[in-house]
Parts: sequence; C-alpha cells; structure tokens
Amino acid sequence: MMSFTRRTMIAAAMTAAFVAAPYAASAQTVMKLASATINDGQHEWQKLFAEALKKRVGDKVKTEIYPASQLGAIPRMAEGVSLGTIEAFITPTAFVTNLDPRFQIFDVPGLFKSPEHQYAVIQDPAYRDHLETMFLDKGLRVIGAIYNSPTVILLKKPGTTLEAMKGMKVRTFASPLQVEPMKSIGVIPTPLALSEVIPQLQSGGLDGMLAGMPILTAFKYYDVAKYVTDLNFSQILSVNLVNEAWFKAQPKDVQDAIRAAGREAEQQAFPWVIANNKKANEAWLANKGEILKLPEQEQETMMKNFVALGTKIVDANAATKKEFDVLKKVVDAKAPK
Repeated sequence: MMSFTRRTMIAAAMTAAFVAAPYAASAQTVMKLASATINDGQHEWQKLFAEALKKRVGDKVKTEIYPASQLGAIPRMAEGVSLGTIEAFITPTAFVTNLDPRFQIFDVPGLFKSPEHQYAVIQDPAYRDHLETMFLDKGLRVIGAIYNSPTVILLKKPGTTLEAMKGMKVRTFASPLQVEPMKSIGVIPTPLALSEVIPQLQSGGLDGMLAGMPILTAFKYYDVAKYVTDLNFSQILSVNLVNEAWFKAQPKDVQDAIRAAGREAEQQAFPWVIANNKKANEAWLANKGEILKLPEQEQETMMKNFVALGTKIVDANAATKKEFDVLKKVVDAKAPK
C-alpha cells in the first residue's frame, strides 16, 4: 500500500502541474497591431503580416488586429507604441512627427514622382535596412513601410481653384509639412483625430480634410461632403512601428520572423494598395462624389512653392536635414528616366 507521504507527494506534484498549465499557455506572446483606419492599405498590411508571421512561428505569437482607432485616437496610439503599451502601430509618417521630426522627410512635397517611385526607393535593400533602425534611439523599429495614397483635399464646397479654398478650415495631419503648405495657400489647417472629423464636418466646425481617397471611401465621407480636389502634392508613406524594448524581449527566432514577415507583407501589399486606390476613386464617383483638379498652371505654381517650403522646413533641423540628404540620394537614383 502506498504510504501517506508518497500519496501526499504525488498529489502535490499533480496540483503543481495543474496550476502551472495555465501559465504555460499564457506564455504565448500577444502582439497588438493598431491603426486608425480600416479596409485600406494599412489594414491589409496588418492582415498580410499576421499571416506571414504565423507561417514562420506558428502559435508562438498571437497577433490581434485593432483597426479604426479601437485602441484610441492617433496621438494615444502613437504614445502607446512609444511607451510599449501597444506593440505595433501603423500610420502615415506625418502623424508621428511629434515622436521624431525625422519622420517629416518622407512628406516633402514633390519628393516621390509616383507610387512606383516611392516603392522603388523604400524597397532599395540598403535604404530599407537603414529605415528599419533609423528611430531606434527613440525606442521604435520600422518593421513595415508601405505606399498609402496621393494626398487629396475633401471639401463641402467645390475647390476648383486655390482662391476658392481660402479661409476654409481643413483637417490636416499634425506635421509641419501639411500645416505650413496649407497656410501658404490661405487654408486654415486644423489637426484633429480622424474619429472627430465627420461630426465636425456635419456641424460646420470643419470645411474639409486632407487625406487619401481610400480613407474617404472606407468611412463613407461622401455622405457629408461630395467634392475632392486632387492636390497630389505628396505620396503618403505609412510605417508600422514596433516598440523596440518589446521587440528585443522576444526570442531571436521570433525577432527574425517579425522582420521577415514585415518585409514580405510590404511586397504583397503594394499591388493591393494600387488596385484599392483605383477602386476608391471609382467608389467615390459611384456615390455621386466629384473629383476635381486645379488649373494646370495653378497646380505647377503651387507645387513649386510647396517644394521650396518643404525643403526649408526640413533644412531647419540638422538631424532631419541629414536624414533627408540620405533619402534624397536614393530618390534621385531611383527617379523615373
């Protein structure tokens, strides 16, 4: 017969194993992927990344995707990835210039001639490696960088000339490279969380917003404003930032998988984004919206002024200028012939 001591030891071991089981299960790493948008290139990159990561590490990492500002307004998500309360956040670079002014370099007007030009620059192997680690001193790693869309302006009234836009209150990104160009043409820039834009358009607090067309169709902005003017002064770049302390806490194989999955998702996302931008334009027109352009000469004059202004803003900060010079060399080398 088993002794009391022996039975007690076995029971204790079984209890310990039972108690430990939940902790073993909970050892799985959770990676929250946040964004302010939905059904656009940023959301698509998140889905592609999650699939590519699972293919590499199985259930070691559980990805949770939170689009449409589910984890807070853009400033809160930017703060979250910086502090580590959110593992990853994908956003246009202009929304995180408060974390580091060097993010401004990608928004200089006229820098990228086309989506394909931007893609070629960002996917240059040496530059892509540089971009990944550019912001490590701020505790941020870039594991995703994708073309987003051209910049358009949504207005409640037709904006067929710059004169027609003067005095209008327009939601911009908080970046000086959106704020200052708008000021220069007489528009009143109004940085605002995306979730607040539709109510402000409805109440008259805003006259319009700067954005990419996929956002306007995904959130059905055609229900509150019908007119889009294709200013197209910059090609928006979105970056997926990961908290570096969280990243470094992962095993080496997981780190390698995250980096590889991010690059794979970038390449898969590009043709999807190009097609989605085309679909967004078609959807806008199908919902009785209008897409307008400035007169050719006015567009050329505006762009010349915007480029000069953007260069001046970037040159005002030594660290930003240094990074812009590095980027510009790649931009020039990859420019369409």
